[in-house]
Amino acid sequence: MAFLCQFNVYCLRFRHQTNTTAHEPQPGPAAMMPYPVARDTRITAMSEPVRLRITEIFHSLQGESVTAGCPTVFVRLTGCPLRCGYCDTTYAFSGGEWMTQDEILARVGGFDTPYVTVTGGEPLAQKNCPALLAALCDAGYRVSLETSGALDICQVDPRVVRVMDLKTPASGEVERNRYGNLDCLQPQDQVKFVICDRGDYEWSREQVAKYRLDARCEVLFSPGFGQQDAAELAGWILADRLPVRFQVQLHKILWGNEPGR
Repeated sequence: MAFLCQFNVYCLRFRHQTNTTAHEPQPGPAAMMPYPVARDTRITAMSEPVRLRITEIFHSLQGESVTAGCPTVFVRLTGCPLRCGYCDTTYAFSGGEWMTQDEILARVGGFDTPYVTVTGGEPLAQKNCPALLAALCDAGYRVSLETSGALDICQVDPRVVRVMDLKTPASGEVERNRYGNLDCLQPQDQVKFVICDRGDYEWSREQVAKYRLDARCEVLFSPGFGQQDAAELAGWILADRLPVRFQVQLHKILWGNEPGR
């Protein structure tokens, strides 16, 4: 009897469970998992091409720096957060056209020269500038960057020669100098002073001594075009025995302020 009672209880329980589940929705596979399963919401998409806004790409002689006189391709990026009083490329403040990195490399390759200078405006104002510089280096070019010194140069590929300004008082932008950049300079880099008067010269001379710039890299003193007499500046440098390189803007002697030259 005990066995039969237990068997009847078991049958009743089984019948109750069967009837209940017949009327209730059946759990899906996720409900049988020991832990909740998160849905994968990631979307696989093709990465967008690197693009930059370009004012001009042209072939000319390098007019400044230690490679002055060398045939060079210039890639001029659009935009600049500074407004230097002696700026000669105000046409690059706005406008330009969007180009992909591949399109830029193809245009540069058409000139068949090893030297490429990325300039502006202020090239580093565009977030994709470091990627372009690295791509040009990867392509085998000897790449230089002309920059105001107001933005971080430490992010730039170390293969790139950084030609960095220290803005003088007469530029109107002396407060924008980012002195932390000096710690990132390498011997191949260059620091440039555009000197517009005697006050600029004395200020620049002090900066060279204070930061021992000549021990870090090449130092360039350039007369402000139409503002500082070149021969006079050269005389000051010689009189003070300054450890700097005097330079003039070769392209302006040849072609004036003509864009694309």
